[in-house]
Amino acid sequence: MKVTIRLAAGFAALLFAASTAFAQAKPNPAWPKTLTLGTASVGGTYFVYGQVWASLVNEKLGTTISTQQTQGPNQNIILTDSRQVDFGMTTMGIALMAWNGTGDWTKGKKFTNIRATFPMYDTPFHFIALDKSGIKSVKDLAGRKSGIGPRAGTCGTYFPMMFKILGVNTTIRNGQGSDMAAGLQDGLLDAFPFCAGVPIAAFSELETTNKVRFFTYSDEEIKKLKAALPELSDSVIPKGTYRQLTEDHKTVGVYNFAMAHKDVPEDLVYGVVKTVLENNAQMVKGHASAKETLLENWNRNTFLPFHPGAVRYYKEKGIDIPANLIAK
Repeated sequence: MKVTIRLAAGFAALLFAASTAFAQAKPNPAWPKTLTLGTASVGGTYFVYGQVWASLVNEKLGTTISTQQTQGPNQNIILTDSRQVDFGMTTMGIALMAWNGTGDWTKGKKFTNIRATFPMYDTPFHFIALDKSGIKSVKDLAGRKSGIGPRAGTCGTYFPMMFKILGVNTTIRNGQGSDMAAGLQDGLLDAFPFCAGVPIAAFSELETTNKVRFFTYSDEEIKKLKAALPELSDSVIPKGTYRQLTEDHKTVGVYNFAMAHKDVPEDLVYGVVKTVLENNAQMVKGHASAKETLLENWNRNTFLPFHPGAVRYYKEKGIDIPANLIAK
């Protein structure tokens, strides 16, 4: 499908640019020679955003952070907690489940080796369908097939809960974002509900070759979801985010943070946080969602302890990190 082809071409260019930049800086010899960042599936924002910040850090610090495709936040937490990867990315709702050992996917285990590093962006929940499907609202998904992305991602975790709360009996399919887009285009799926930093690459690709309809939760549905899932916050997808989105869409979202294993060297994490937050223009060139990757959004984390390297950077910037967010 064109989605996969265009994404692959773009990332080949990113990786080439990053590889030519490694020689521009010398890493601290005490740092691990190889480092890994868990991202997510092709077609989602994590896959793009992770390539962007890893390449930027490699260029500025001389590190060799490679990215590993995963199923998303849930798996990133599992891999980071056990240090099968050094860095990961997560939505804070999933991180809260992990920290407390709630949610079926945790199986009661508390993942306490993860540490917050820097704020990324808001993840709104939104929907796309082909115009010819006749689907205009969330309730229209009843009795239809909905592809919601990888099972172990934020979308795969939250959408089933949301549909249950709203009493919408839709048939759920899981898979990579690019697979969901292909299934929608080929008529194997009726809708593609997803959640990622906007614009979502797969959504943008779909609207280039199809007449599509974007739809969102009603005010009453938003009220029900926020009452049942208090970690959700109000979110808006501005008109023009996609060519065929002609009005603002109110929805709900969860914020994203980058994380690291607690034992990743302090000065390395300090360098990562400093590099990402002080080179926002380069981040935004890589993906528009990075416009929210700003120092002032550090407080979108209210429970997960920050890595000491991150605490050091924020203190330098005059930020007084609350005691509950400093690891003991």
